Amino acid sequence: MSTDSNLSLSLVITSYTTERLNDIYELLGSIKQQTYRNMETIFVVERSEELRDKLNEYIREHQIERMRVIFSDKKLGLSMARNLGIENANGEIIAFVDDDVVLFPDWAEEMVKTYKDDTLIGVTGPGYPKWEDVKMSWLPDEFQWIVSCTAFTGWQNARTVRSAWGMNMSFRREVFIDSRFSPDFGGTTGGKEAWKSGPVDDAEFSINARMKTGKHILYNPKVQVYHNVYKYRLTSRFIKGQCYWQGYSKALLKKMYSEDKDTNNLVRERSVLGRILFKVLPLSLAGLFYKPSISFKRIKLSIYALFFVALGYISCSCPRMFGFTKKYFSS
Repeated sequence: MSTDSNLSLSLVITSYTTERLNDIYELLGSIKQQTYRNMETIFVVERSEELRDKLNEYIREHQIERMRVIFSDKKLGLSMARNLGIENANGEIIAFVDDDVVLFPDWAEEMVKTYKDDTLIGVTGPGYPKWEDVKMSWLPDEFQWIVSCTAFTGWQNARTVRSAWGMNMSFRREVFIDSRFSPDFGGTTGGKEAWKSGPVDDAEFSINARMKTGKHILYNPKVQVYHNVYKYRLTSRFIKGQCYWQGYSKALLKKMYSEDKDTNNLVRERSVLGRILFKVLPLSLAGLFYKPSISFKRIKLSIYALFFVALGYISCSCPRMFGFTKKYFSS
């Protein structure tokens, strides 16, 4: 076994299309620049032979060490693609990031250093928005969870958390001995599929990992990434889907892990809801007089988000009244 300061790290990335190829290249460049060297990268490609070939060519041309491309000619979905990466990983720590992030140069170093604490089973960190169009930055911090960024937490310091975020997370290898990501949760291939994606797999896996091991997941503000925020992420369709499945997932996880106080109390969600109701909405209403365009967008977003989160939550809580429930409940 390596010493705590030299744990081997496997980074698993999944993708299925060349649509984000330039962003993927930027991610690979940030991997090459990592200050921590005891690291391998496994890139799982679903179905796209073109993406596989372009990645292999890029790796050769840029001489990126210890990076492998694993190809599947089937549509796996996010969870199954991650599981394929796990099967090919050798590290004592197995990490996951999205294909549209950029790692800070010390990302891997800070990730591994965090595991000096033996009580930890997982580590997660912040994702900062990298806007496709700066005009999108009207999005209030309280709603950054819609675009998989983390300012909504307001956290500045390290703290234990209920679950890790899939765009920037890792776990000790021990948890994968008898656990994998559930295909019932991470069925999406990502991208614009938010409406039909289903419940989130990173939250379910995180809670399961904590419950099985009795260990904690730590949010470390030094384990940092930038996350690309594309224009489609602020379209009505995408927002509705993200919000619906966030609400659905929270209710489903409460049913599955009723003995876990953190999952049942939803303290973080209550805090964000309070800030939306008593900060974002009042300020947006006042802003109609001097920033009408932005204020109207924020009011509309607040109404959309609250409605579809509630709809998702209720549809899971009352499965006989709504659809999207058959594969999660037997009755």
